[in-house]
Amino acid sequence: MQADVVVIGGGGSGLAAAVGAASAGASVILLEKNLDVGGTTARSIGSISATQTEHQKRMGIVDTPQEHYDDMELFLTLRRISRPDNNELRRLLTDNVPETIRWLSAMGVEFFGPLEEKPHRKPRMHNVLPNSRAYIFHLAREARRIGVNIITGARAQSFVLTGNEVTGVRFEHSGKQQAVFAARGIVLASGDYAADPEMKRDYISPEVAATEAINPTSTGDGQRMALTIGGRLINTDMYSGGMRFVRPAQPSWISRLPPAKWLMRTANLALRWAPEAIIRRFIMGFLTTVLVPTPKLYASGAILINKNGERFANETKGMPFELAHQPDGMAYILFDADLGEKFSAWPNYVSTAPGFAYAFLADYRRNRPDLFHKAETLPEVAALIGVPPEKLVTTVEEYNADRSGSAAIVARGDRPKLVRGPYYALGPCKNYIHYTEGGLAVNGQLEVLGANDVPFSGLYAAGSVGQGGGLLKGHGHHLGWAFTSGRLAGQYAAKRVPRTGVIT
Repeated sequence: MQADVVVIGGGGSGLAAAVGAASAGASVILLEKNLDVGGTTARSIGSISATQTEHQKRMGIVDTPQEHYDDMELFLTLRRISRPDNNELRRLLTDNVPETIRWLSAMGVEFFGPLEEKPHRKPRMHNVLPNSRAYIFHLAREARRIGVNIITGARAQSFVLTGNEVTGVRFEHSGKQQAVFAARGIVLASGDYAADPEMKRDYISPEVAATEAINPTSTGDGQRMALTIGGRLINTDMYSGGMRFVRPAQPSWISRLPPAKWLMRTANLALRWAPEAIIRRFIMGFLTTVLVPTPKLYASGAILINKNGERFANETKGMPFELAHQPDGMAYILFDADLGEKFSAWPNYVSTAPGFAYAFLADYRRNRPDLFHKAETLPEVAALIGVPPEKLVTTVEEYNADRSGSAAIVARGDRPKLVRGPYYALGPCKNYIHYTEGGLAVNGQLEVLGANDVPFSGLYAAGSVGQGGGLLKGHGHHLGWAFTSGRLAGQYAAKRVPRTGVIT
């Protein structure tokens, strides 16, 4: 097989690259190892941070890419990240993401917002309606409409090299080894390695290696392919992870809405004029997998218990990796009436929730009843969450008595006792690796760099695999980078004049 441009990966960045290349007049083949397109994008929060959009202008917000560029530094300061950012790629993102929003909107993607997220100094977060699957729906439809040949169940394995030029891809499809050649360029958009235990163990730690990934098929295939020919990875030790509340057993009605433009436009208009209570309900239904409990809960005295009613970790030390080894990898956050009252009003929130900034205990009671469990006594709350009542009572007694039976668990210390009903259990929760940050070194044209930073002719990278040392902290930057880098890489590949001519 042959095409002008070959794209590896059918997530957001890969589909963006395919549409970008085909719109520039190139013939395109896209290889996706799964049986359907979507990637990590389809499992994401769905927001993009951008400036100078029609949504900002409608709200009277005067904003610029330069201000966005400057504010990205504030996220690094807030998180005390001292390593250098790739300022060339940061500029590429902030200058081009406004056009990405317009480009996606023209395909039928509908955005709600923009919404605030500190430390952004202006509202920039555009949330997709009804959820992140809408990106895949509209991009895949547009790709097929303009002639992209999407081949699913096709797992890329290695590159074909002609000198320093990457001219093709070997892949497996239906149990057979095949190859596809690119007359102009190849765009690698294969995602991260969050689901590959070996790479996580080598680059990060055994604890991270044992922790479940949001996307179980993010196995670092593209990184391995590029390393084999001399590419290099930057920020391999960085990752985003933590405890999240699990998805509801039944998807919310919001997540089941079809992403038809007319329906989403109607929903958008309705939300603009809706009271705050309706917006809060919508956002918490929308963010089914990204509600992250605050560490303030544990510092104030809440404890983690597993399905056996046992306390198993030091809740105050950050990400409790021990959770990965508990029954079903699940836990509940247990606290009493005193903490329930405390976490019902500012500044003590249960979790952050983009769109209305903070979610309190009442938000979970109203909008996520599957996670909210309340009873007057410990045995009663144990019955609600299905843990042994006697064990839960013993666990709380040991905590209150400032005792610990395991070296992995610190005693209560100066945290308050859990003594007054009603008692609350929020959960279940699980630990996840959201994504790894190790991306291939690329230049400002998104070409993959080899020895001495010499680019491989004909090979581009986009999305997570092409992150190139960029530090994408804050909601909306990873997706913004995925679509923007994919769109641009596809265009660059389509316009490239090959050194060795068309392959025959």
